[in-house]
Amino acid sequence: MGDIEIRDDRTAGRLEAVADGEVVGRIEYFVLDAPERALVPVHTVVEPAHEGKGIAGSLARELYSLAARGEAAVAPLCPYVAQWAERHPEDAPAAGPELIRAAKDWLAARPGRF
Repeated sequence: MGDIEIRDDRTAGRLEAVADGEVVGRIEYFVLDAPERALVPVHTVVEPAHEGKGIAGSLARELYSLAARGEAAVAPLCPYVAQWAERHPEDAPAAGPELIRAAKDWLAARPGRF
C-alpha cells in the first residue's frame, strides 16, 4: 500500500483517507454555524482491510488541523474522535458544553442525515 492522502470533501461532509486511488477510511461530519463555527464529526469508518494502520487517528488529527486553519472549533459527536481528542489535548482543544449541545440539537433535528 502506498502513502495515505487525506482529502476534504466539504460538500459531501467527508474527510477521506485515500490509498492507491481507493477511499480506505473517512470521517463524516457537518459544519455548524452557531453558537460558533465548528466541524462536527459524527462517524469514523475505516475499511476492515485497512484497520490497525493508524488511518482513523490520521483522519482525526487532520480534522482538528483543518478546523484550526479555518478558525473553527471541533464538536466531536463521534465516539472515536472524542476519545482521540481526550488522548491528544495538545492537538484537540476541548469543545464547550454549549457547543456540544448545539451540535446534538442540529443532528436531532435532521434524523436520517447520518
